[in-house]
Parts: sequence; C-alpha cells; structure tokens
Amino acid sequence: MTCSQAVLSHLRRPRLLITAARFGLSDYDRSRDLPRILNSAPPRGAPAVIEQLICEEAGLEETRRAGVATYSVVRHVDVLIALMGEARLLPRTAQSVR
Repeated sequence: MTCSQAVLSHLRRPRLLITAARFGLSDYDRSRDLPRILNSAPPRGAPAVIEQLICEEAGLEETRRAGVATYSVVRHVDVLIALMGEARLLPRTAQSVR
C-alpha cells in the first residue's frame, strides 16, 4: 500500500461532505475539473495528483475545523470529488488485500 492509499483509507470527514462528493462523482471529468481545482496543469499520473489533492484537502479541513470565515464548502466538496475520482485510477491490487 502506498502512502497515498494509506492516507485515503484513514481519511474521516463529516457524512454530509462525503455524501455530497459521492453525488458529484458521476460528473467528474479529469481533463475539465483538475486544472480548475489545482489552479494549474495537473501532474501526470493519479498518484502525483492524489498527493496534491490530499494536501489541498488537508488545508481545507483545517480551515473548516478552525471555523475560519473564508472556508468554502463548495471548494471542499470539489476537492473531495477529485480525490475520489483519482483514487479510482489507482491500481486495485494493493487495495484489495484488506
């Protein structure tokens, strides 16, 4: 299991955020959404993208927990959708061992 897979398997977020992200997952389009979410051209390969998304999501989670007024739930859901979409691109061999 890679570091990204370990982080993803232990990620715990409020049910409402996860449910919203699951609803949006069917409309996720990597080529359209990643440049917007990452504010740049995405790196090649799902593992590199996931590392960036994990860092972005961690910052959003910290902002959410701190109750900062600039927190954007829409942005948080967008990042979670991308994270779930990219996780689907990871090889299943290491994930199916559990």
